[in-house]
Amino acid sequence: MSAPVFVVDRVVLAGAGGRVVLEGAEGRHAATVKRLRAGEEVVLTDGEGGRARCSVAGVGKDRLELEVLERREEPAASPRITVVQALPKGERGELAVEVMTEAGVDGIVPWSASRSITQWRAERREKSLGRWRNAAREAAKQSRRSRFPVVADLASTAEAAALLERADLALVLHEEAAEPLSAVPVEGAGEIVLVVGPEGGISREELELFTRSGARPVLLGPTVLRTSTAGVAAVSVLMARTGRW
Repeated sequence: MSAPVFVVDRVVLAGAGGRVVLEGAEGRHAATVKRLRAGEEVVLTDGEGGRARCSVAGVGKDRLELEVLERREEPAASPRITVVQALPKGERGELAVEVMTEAGVDGIVPWSASRSITQWRAERREKSLGRWRNAAREAAKQSRRSRFPVVADLASTAEAAALLERADLALVLHEEAAEPLSAVPVEGAGEIVLVVGPEGGISREELELFTRSGARPVLLGPTVLRTSTAGVAAVSVLMARTGRW
């Protein structure tokens, strides 16, 4: 079984000598929920590429003393893949974040599309965004990632268009597109930004703005996927096409 992953601050990961202490919420979870014991291995990460393989040297009530066996820095993946995800209804937003994180996406931008059934009102925005970020963090730990995806603040359509304009390769999933995603040239793209629309579809005005910003409408396949699953399907195609898988 793979060693469990715990998240620490970068300064803790650097540590002093060959020993570090895992405490706080992660330490309590390791000691009281996972019930780790001396001699077992764990992995520490700062979510920014830093990673340390450690052996449990001692267990306290809510902390672990760890002996560092190996430290390394994982470079950022290339090309970087960011998904602009229209807000799905209910808990499907967290599902979308979870599966895209497991697939390896580098950035997720929640987008308030005009046809999104769900809208994050001002009083609920931070709480909703927090759930997305927590879903990304937990999925990254589960999938043993050293670099966690960045979940950005809620974006408007104009802000999403600006992201597309800056990308080396900008794509928008659309059921009426003629060009399949699997045929789009990806060579030389350092930053890929992909837009996934809402349950009600991307409006004509949004599509026109995105195409003016340089996005290519692409077809994912012969069937229409839910917005919460279209992203991970498209990311999987891009991961394979770019050689990241």
